[in-house]
Amino acid sequence: MVQGRLSDRVAIVTGAARGIGLAAAERLAREGARVLLSDIDAEVLAEAIRPLTQASLEVMTFVGDVADPHAVQAMLDAAIGRWGRLDILVNNAAISDDTPLAELSDERWRYILGINLDSVLYCVRAAEPHLRKSPVASIINIASTQGIRGQPHSMAYATAKGGVVNLTRCMAVDLGPVGIRVNAVAPGYIDTRMALQKQDGTHEHRTDWFQDVFIKYGRLPLRRPGQPEDVSGPILFLAGDDSRYVTGQILVVDGGFTCTY
Repeated sequence: MVQGRLSDRVAIVTGAARGIGLAAAERLAREGARVLLSDIDAEVLAEAIRPLTQASLEVMTFVGDVADPHAVQAMLDAAIGRWGRLDILVNNAAISDDTPLAELSDERWRYILGINLDSVLYCVRAAEPHLRKSPVASIINIASTQGIRGQPHSMAYATAKGGVVNLTRCMAVDLGPVGIRVNAVAPGYIDTRMALQKQDGTHEHRTDWFQDVFIKYGRLPLRRPGQPEDVSGPILFLAGDDSRYVTGQILVVDGGFTCTY
């Protein structure tokens, strides 16, 4: 068994097949947690978990859609059935969207909010009876800087992430009395699959306009997009004992983006 800051604790990380979710799951597992990695993409998830099992980390996978409350309950049942407890929940599953208002159908709106916002409620609702039994319970919701400030063509995604921000605060108020801490991490520009791709296949963060505006002219004070590992550290902090008196907070991880104009 791996010994670390999270030894003997059990965690669930959604959207864990790649990007921030995978980095968070690995970080928690290397600190001793037993981790269920959940994702809707079975093939990518199976490939992602291979190096973790080869490193003798105690992990398992669950394939399901967190926008479906029945699948969420099955995910919780799988973790409890194997490990008998739950201490940490990382609600990371999300899908990006840049649909302009004139093209934003009712179906698309509900789909984006279902994955990005409703899923957080479903996961917390299913996890709460188990988390309240833990003396170290922590929920970390993954929001976004788009949930804090406006961005063009981001009504569905940004609205969902803004909902995650205030849902986090409300959950912290309601669950604090039973000892469950609830916080959020709001990443900025992170190099993941969700970062936009231009039609010619060029990564948004590699384009001349991004390099000029955000790097050369300082819209990103740290002068680089973030990496998933830059977000997994703050997630680990909020999951562990060093943040035991921190709840209802939104920890922005954006290289300084939101402190500029």
